[in-house]
Amino acid sequence: MRADRQPEFTQIDIEGSFVTPDDVFALTEGMLAAVFKATRNIDIKTPFDRLTYREAVGRFGSDKPDRRFGVELVDVSDDFRASGFKVFRGALDAGGVVKAINAKGFAEITTGQIEELTETAKVFGAKGLAFIKVENGEWKSPIVKFFGEAEKAALKSKLKIEEGDLILFGADKWEIACEVLGRIRLRVAEIQKLIPEKEIWDFLWVTDFPLLLWSAEENKWNAMHHPFTRPKSDDVALLDDKAKFPEIRAEAYDMVLNGVEIGGGSMRIHEPQLQEKMFEALGITAQDRQSMFGHLLRALRLGAPPHGGIALGLDRLVMLICGAETIRDVMAFPKNNRGMDLMTQSPAEIDPRQLRDLSIKDQAGR
Repeated sequence: MRADRQPEFTQIDIEGSFVTPDDVFALTEGMLAAVFKATRNIDIKTPFDRLTYREAVGRFGSDKPDRRFGVELVDVSDDFRASGFKVFRGALDAGGVVKAINAKGFAEITTGQIEELTETAKVFGAKGLAFIKVENGEWKSPIVKFFGEAEKAALKSKLKIEEGDLILFGADKWEIACEVLGRIRLRVAEIQKLIPEKEIWDFLWVTDFPLLLWSAEENKWNAMHHPFTRPKSDDVALLDDKAKFPEIRAEAYDMVLNGVEIGGGSMRIHEPQLQEKMFEALGITAQDRQSMFGHLLRALRLGAPPHGGIALGLDRLVMLICGAETIRDVMAFPKNNRGMDLMTQSPAEIDPRQLRDLSIKDQAGR
């Protein structure tokens, strides 16, 4: 139950036949330009900037980056491949990365704040949080003694280290290192009050999301968006090789405003043969395909056109336009943190006879 999320919400859904991503982008940008002009008399800049998923996560640690302040992630992996610091060397030898951010002027961070950031790092998969304080011309950290002069020089150059800075590191798999530093980046921005108070409308498209994500828990590949998302044409052949699955990009995109995802969409698969390949990659059996998606598969066989679209979260958009702190401020009947509607006291106890009439079983299976 984040500030920008509710169990029930309103979408503006746009679907089109014979469209390209550029068609969807232009239509959506024009609509939003008209909305902001009508509601706030603001002229927003179009076309919006675009970042690929890899660039957004690699630079900002998030696929919905807030670019209104700096503190970007910097990759220093190449500088530590022969490092004597076992934590960094171990992460690199295992195929991971070493990334860092420079929290300018934050060397006065308190012990409590360091502990808070360390706990945040652990929550998102890190084993800890390495850092360096630059005070009185000295680099203060238990890890500095393991660094050679070349490594220190590389850090100073790439991170533009100066007196009073705080350097924070992430060393792990690319996804974990980026997410950990991305979360810490946002928290540092809150503590240091780096987010501008004046209204800045930073619209951004994030493109080229991964088509598939590996689930260690289920021991299988899952669709990052949904099973009908189209792979990019250059990557279709990679569906024949499981070793290449992590490299397959989707023709999918999100719209981001000031670090908040306000919409997302994709081009869809319309060819039966390509859809079969996608199902095979996901391990969906022929029986399950028919039981779950039979009506859609029949439509594909009858000749569905190339199609795609986008869905925008109306409530989130209104929240941002109004400058509200939470989505609940712009919804008529919001749910609280327990998922309850306080006006109607819903959800509530239900008469067992009603459940029986609707053939619905309760949690006890009755």
